[in-house]
Amino acid sequence: MATTTEPVIHQKKREVIDKAAIRFCGDSGDGMQITGNQFTNTVALYGNDLATFPDYPAEIRAPAGTMPGVSGFQIQFSSSDVFTPGDAVDVLIAMNPAALKANIKDLKRSGILIVNSDSFTDNDLRKAQVTSNPLEDHSLDGYRVFPVGLEVLTRSALQELGLDAKSMDRCKNFFALGMCYWLYNRSMDLTYKWIEDKFKNKPLLVEANKLAMRAGYTYCEATEAFQVSYEIPPAKLMPGTYRNLSGNQALALGLVMGAQKANLPLFLGSYPITPASDILHELSMYKNYNVMTFQAEDEIAAITSAIGAAYTGALALTTTSGPGMALKTEAMGLAVAVELPLVICDIQRGGPSTGLPTKTEQADLLQALFGRNSEAPIPVIAASTPGDCFWVGLEACRIALKYMVPVIVLSDGYLANGAEPWRIPDINDIPGIDVHFATNPAGFHPYARDPKTLSRPWAIPGTPGLEHRVGGLEKQDVSGNINYEPLNHEKMIHLRAAKVAAVAQDIPDLVPAGDPDGDLLIIAWGSTYGAVTAGLNAQRAKGKRIGHVHLRYLNPMAANLGEIIKRYKKVLVPEMNLGQLLFVLRGKYLVDAQGYNKVQGQPFKQSEIEAKIEEILG
Repeated sequence: MATTTEPVIHQKKREVIDKAAIRFCGDSGDGMQITGNQFTNTVALYGNDLATFPDYPAEIRAPAGTMPGVSGFQIQFSSSDVFTPGDAVDVLIAMNPAALKANIKDLKRSGILIVNSDSFTDNDLRKAQVTSNPLEDHSLDGYRVFPVGLEVLTRSALQELGLDAKSMDRCKNFFALGMCYWLYNRSMDLTYKWIEDKFKNKPLLVEANKLAMRAGYTYCEATEAFQVSYEIPPAKLMPGTYRNLSGNQALALGLVMGAQKANLPLFLGSYPITPASDILHELSMYKNYNVMTFQAEDEIAAITSAIGAAYTGALALTTTSGPGMALKTEAMGLAVAVELPLVICDIQRGGPSTGLPTKTEQADLLQALFGRNSEAPIPVIAASTPGDCFWVGLEACRIALKYMVPVIVLSDGYLANGAEPWRIPDINDIPGIDVHFATNPAGFHPYARDPKTLSRPWAIPGTPGLEHRVGGLEKQDVSGNINYEPLNHEKMIHLRAAKVAAVAQDIPDLVPAGDPDGDLLIIAWGSTYGAVTAGLNAQRAKGKRIGHVHLRYLNPMAANLGEIIKRYKKVLVPEMNLGQLLFVLRGKYLVDAQGYNKVQGQPFKQSEIEAKIEEILG
């Protein structure tokens, strides 16, 4: 009988599934955000629908291996529509005990757990305040656990390059990424290209990271650790060209588009604050589109510089988060008084005060609606998904310029940092924004008003014969002169309020998703959209009659909202606050709505929305 010394090749199975959720977690220095973003870009290029949830630590330099320093990145990708990054994950990659401790609760039973076993020494366990080694105490018996010595294997793969141990260890995230590419049958080509661009001036690091990723892929291929890989077919998305886009990137693009459609320069006056700073970074790259970015010394200087830019004929913008918007309030009142176009972007985060800088919340709504002295109404609109941030930014520009008002855009950390495939629109399909500067001194009055919009003329300083005063003191109707007369003050208060109310004529009627009438209406706003939509679809599939209206316009609201409310027996208002929209709806529509509130710095889960629906409807 013939014999052979060739190794036995184990045939591995490929299983086709509809969707999967993965979370990468480790120290801030472990590169989890880079790893997650590279996996996301690859999945997006393949054609899957997806949603992501980056979760950052608040501490800039938390001690390595401790709970406060854990960073995570979650992605759900599918061959069908995706509305959330997933309630629980199918695969968890944990780089150390602290990451495992912080995230294990979200791994599905029998889910895949890939653990960097090299980081489970007694010292690592002590820093994570873990009393026993979970790789040995059977606490992980409900999962498919794969202990992988990421540091040892990465060093082995890179030993011929002559790098020091610290530099080699920094590549272990790409070893883990290579394993995930094998597990879900994804090409490494896009990440190869990213590595080449990222480290183009450091060829040794290019080779090291590419080699580490190949080693991770080969490890899964060559060993018997994984017997099954998974295939998730592309989603049937609307035809078009797509790019993977975060909410802050989309908002920046929408604002640039607004300026382009108005044929105006765009000026951003901003003071860096998490999670809004990315908009400043993004817009600084669009100088060739007549965009000027100014990093001010504080929040007050940021918004007042923007007001000055609006006075000179620019489309003006300021970006911030809740604590920064608190500092901007007096200047926001100034913008209301002088009636100049200004877009104020509030990327909400957990509070009060410094609060939870890297966590999400929706608790600035009442601040946006009422957080100024005296009667100073401002239109308020809110984005619902990362891609929707583009359209909301564009709409804010249109309203500000048409009605000569400041406009507040509400986003939050979940939308700002999350990403989804975004269909690039044809710019020819986007209507232009008409802007007319006053030029004729004959009959010019600074506060003469358009009869439909109540907007005043926009006169650029230096235009002969169009000089007028600006400032926070009350203006006389029509003339714009300083005036303290009681009846004039009351008239101007009413005029400014009526101008904001007039924005309602541009708001389309709401059409409920789901059932047009029935047992329950869900009224929501902002980033709750994904969880509410997924929960609604699941509960309607069980026979429940439910509708959902998601409010983009929060001041003023759509004219037909009150009529829609009357079609349903009960109303539910889920929010990541203690009931701020609920407070407004009860006061405005006298509806006995029920709130569902979550203020944990984390977004709603689909299962939470479903549980609340079942609690209400039985």
